[in-house]
Amino acid sequence: MKINWIKHVEANLEAVRQKKPLVHNITNFVVMNSSANILLAIGAQPVMAHAINEVEDMVSIANSLVLNIGTLSNELVEAMILAGKKANKLGVPVIFDPVGAGATRLRTEKSMEILREVKLAVIRGNASEINSIAGSDGARGVDSIHDVDKMVDFALDISQRYNCIIGISGKRDLITDGTRIVRVSNGNPIMTRVTGIGCGLTATVGAFIGANEDPLTAAVSAFGYYAIAGDLAFQETPYPGSFLAKFIDALSYIENKNLNKLKIDEI
Repeated sequence: MKINWIKHVEANLEAVRQKKPLVHNITNFVVMNSSANILLAIGAQPVMAHAINEVEDMVSIANSLVLNIGTLSNELVEAMILAGKKANKLGVPVIFDPVGAGATRLRTEKSMEILREVKLAVIRGNASEINSIAGSDGARGVDSIHDVDKMVDFALDISQRYNCIIGISGKRDLITDGTRIVRVSNGNPIMTRVTGIGCGLTATVGAFIGANEDPLTAAVSAFGYYAIAGDLAFQETPYPGSFLAKFIDALSYIENKNLNKLKIDEI
């Protein structure tokens, strides 16, 4: 039976807006402000707490935990692992963004350490970052140099290996739980020209996962909703400086009539 993905997105978005999940972010310093504003626009509650002596307490009251290694340090990873283990103990879902994995030895090693130490619900990254985690060539900085369409086998393998959802951003986003494969074709290339948009997607996945029981439909819904916001914002401005403001506005005002333009396919 074919799934009506638009109905899933509508229901999952409504759950986020009704439940207002608390999303604990241990994220990079560049995107703290934008990620917080993106979560607020969605209807979620963001908290940015990375101090080692409070992360376990903070994740204890959260609905999800988002880990992002964009501005990496040993201390930050230590806090991430402490929070991640506490989240695992409490059943709080953990979403991981391996920003720039493969670009340097440190990023790759710390990404793999987090993968070993913390049970993840979702790994969200670009094709190069996911490729690096799979043991192949990695990223150039934080930009993807790989083709998402060639990543299906890698995504399936990593999803099965770590028993988690894999979400890869690209021209056609790829989301899989190791068995089912879903593609989202909305969004606009300008989204790659604004700092923090990708990290904001990871935070958005955290909100949807924190408010909904099924991780695959929640992740797909987050990707689809986020991409539609990009389409709507680009209709209002083609310039990256004003795009971010229009994008955050779109996240806030999206209604079911906008979601009818979603292009989601399960393959």
